[in-house]
Order: sequence, then C-alpha cells, then structure tokens
Amino acid sequence: MAISREEQLKILGLMQDSEINYADAPATNEEFWQNATVNLPPVKVPVTLRLDSDVLAWYKEQVPRGYQTLINHVLRKYMMDRESST
Repeated sequence: MAISREEQLKILGLMQDSEINYADAPATNEEFWQNATVNLPPVKVPVTLRLDSDVLAWYKEQVPRGYQTLINHVLRKYMMDRESST
C-alpha cells in the first residue's frame, strides 16, 4: 500500500540529511542557479472582516482547515481580474 505525500514528508523530516538518497536528483551547477529568483509570499495582515454567516459556513465546508486562505485566493483572483480589465 502506498503512503501519502504527508506521510512521506513526515518521514523525510525525521531523517538526517546523510540518510536521504539523492541519487535521482540531478546535480546543479552555478549556471543552473544563475537566473534563479526568490519569490517570498506577500506579508499577511490580520484584519477583522464581517461576513454573512452562510458565506463563512460555505467556505468552512469547502476546506475546514484553510478556509481563510481560500477566501484570500478568491479575493486575489477578483483583484487580478479587475486590474487586467483596466
């Protein structure tokens, strides 16, 4: 039986670097990293937001752990759509 990704990550997290088999990972060199960029996530700002109870309940049903992130994604998509249409 295959183990889930979460279980695999937990197992890897408990391992020492020397115990991990990197044989299937291609080697990298300076040229590989030449155009690499660091993309940090935007800073999250705590806010108080009043939502209709049915709207909040719907989001919580979709993803009980992560509903705030989902709401943020929906708002970001709305924002991006509005910016591209102007």
